[in-house]
Amino acid sequence: MTVAEADALTVEFAGEEFSVEPDTVFTVGREGDLAIDDNLFLHRNFLTIQNVDGLWLLSNVGSRLSATVTDSGGRVQAWLAPGARLPLVFAATSVIFSAGPTTYELTIHASEPTFRESQPPAEDDGLSTIGEVPLTHSQRVMILALAEPVLRRDGTGMSELPTSAQAAERLGWTLTRFNRKLDNVCDKLDKIGVPGMRGGVRSYATNRRVRLVEHAIAARLVTREDLPLLDIEREASLGGQGTPADDDA
Repeated sequence: MTVAEADALTVEFAGEEFSVEPDTVFTVGREGDLAIDDNLFLHRNFLTIQNVDGLWLLSNVGSRLSATVTDSGGRVQAWLAPGARLPLVFAATSVIFSAGPTTYELTIHASEPTFRESQPPAEDDGLSTIGEVPLTHSQRVMILALAEPVLRRDGTGMSELPTSAQAAERLGWTLTRFNRKLDNVCDKLDKIGVPGMRGGVRSYATNRRVRLVEHAIAARLVTREDLPLLDIEREASLGGQGTPADDDA
């Protein structure tokens, strides 16, 4: 398929849709075709979408930020680092990234995707896992407390992530307990190769929280249907009925 014959893509963000024509370069950042936010942590030009020899490519043209790219079902996930590019082969591709404390999500729709599912996804067995690492109840609600603003948002858009202190208060936990859970989950993810779970001394505290939320949302580790667990956990914690057997996990 030549560039002239390629179908246009549609980028969806915060209730708006933008058409990407095959003979153009579509730019996402503080400026460009999709100027998503006046956030100084965000590159002026961060992502580009263009058609090269009939194949749509998503490129990271920034110098610091990375993005998580996943299919709509969360079954395929890729880490798009600065200078990297990926083919857009799915009918719907989610792109999640953070700049400072703000997390953004946009969806790229293709009317004629290169890849089509040949069989329905397997039934969920009710277990929550990160790769081969199972999530305990307390680890799951810890992630939920951080991801709550993203999960409550309708569709794509931007969300301000809570601090660790705010997330701990949401659960009725001490900050010490929350940080212990956060350390544990980030260590497990790091060991199985999930990128971005470690960082420099100054940036680590913020980076691990936002990266954990990106990964959890992209991999569907937590969903909007899980949000009632937050109120249940808070009531149990403040009422002294927490789950101490799960406390060291």
